[in-house]
Amino acid sequence: MSGSYDESLVADDTMDSFWEVGNYKRAVKRFDDGHRLCNDLMGCLQERAKIEKSYGDQLTAWSKRWRQLIEKGPQYGSVERAWLAVMTEAEKVSELHQDVKNNLMNDDVEKVKNWQKEAYHKQMIGGFKEAKEAEEGFKKAQKPWAKKLKEMETAKKAYHMACKEEKLAAAREANGKTEASVTPDQQKKLHEKVDKCKQDVQKAKEKYEKSLEELNKCTPQYMESMEQVFDQCQQHEVKRLTFLKEALLDIKRHLNLTENQSYSTIYRELERTILGANTQEDLKWFSNNHGPGMHMNWPAFEEYNPDQASAPPKKKKPDGAPPTPSTDHVAPPGDRSSVSSYDKNQAYSTEWSDDEQPAAYSGNENGGNGNSFEDDSSTGRGVRVRALYDYDGQEQDELSFKAGDELTKTEDEDEQGWCRGRLDNGREGLYPANYVEPI
Repeated sequence: MSGSYDESLVADDTMDSFWEVGNYKRAVKRFDDGHRLCNDLMGCLQERAKIEKSYGDQLTAWSKRWRQLIEKGPQYGSVERAWLAVMTEAEKVSELHQDVKNNLMNDDVEKVKNWQKEAYHKQMIGGFKEAKEAEEGFKKAQKPWAKKLKEMETAKKAYHMACKEEKLAAAREANGKTEASVTPDQQKKLHEKVDKCKQDVQKAKEKYEKSLEELNKCTPQYMESMEQVFDQCQQHEVKRLTFLKEALLDIKRHLNLTENQSYSTIYRELERTILGANTQEDLKWFSNNHGPGMHMNWPAFEEYNPDQASAPPKKKKPDGAPPTPSTDHVAPPGDRSSVSSYDKNQAYSTEWSDDEQPAAYSGNENGGNGNSFEDDSSTGRGVRVRALYDYDGQEQDELSFKAGDELTKTEDEDEQGWCRGRLDNGREGLYPANYVEPI
């Protein structure tokens, strides 16, 4: 125990102790530091919120671009649905990261800002009220002891000077005894000087000891008063540290998406969709729509009918597949297999840079799926036409109507002579352009 105690004494001797005059200022400075640390925390959260928003925006742009490419590309069926589910995952995760950004800014930053305003009161002259009160408290507690300390330092200095004078006088007396030139009268004066210095040393010592005793008597009260003010500072710091811990826990809760039920649901749904991909069903669908399973109007003898115009060859209509059950997307006329990410985005850079900002997306305004048919059907736009002849649709994506029926043309005639339209009952499909006339 004595060894450790001595070590602590040595440590205290080498340290700039709190108990020394004026060293309470470090405790006062903690108020300024606490206010600044609140600003630092808010700045930290604002930067993180910016990162969350940027990541969410990039996920959305990525999902929008690739959803369009996949929908226009040659992939079909349940595997297409599984692939598109990855895009859906990105869109939902983007929303969650936008929520993280909003929580950081609207909840956490605001909470820190409000606590800072309540905990630190700015003065008109400058500084904070709490720091000023602590400064005044420490000064008041230290003033009596500092006065006694100054008196003691003065007495100590006087005592040390008297000791120095005594040693000089004693040295002169000793030299005088060995030198023949010093007369007995001079030796007597040197001896009297030594006696007087001894008396002065004794008086200075007594005064020094008395002032030190008075200082020591004052020290307990000094320590008690200083500790009381310091405890008040500690209480304020307890509130700050407690608040900071609570705030960091809130921040962790907002950042930790694994604790968000919606986050785990996103990946359960993604896995379910991917596992739902059925190879045999996809092959069967392709066979029925693009292979041997397709309907065929085999050539047969037909009588000439001057009253009926001939429809364009049905197999020359666009090879656009009808929508798959999982998507709302309707493929535009044309061959889906002709669209690929390389063809459509040769200028797209795959190199990543931390400085790269998500480019403004140039897709259309209906969600990036390029479906002009859905636009027309949802908004009711189009041109009204009247059927000139009866027509029975031969495939499921063709309309059937009678001569005189009215319908809405939603897309102009393509190069193979087919239009897309919508019956009044809401059914949409293809029909021969030369079977109708504008109303």
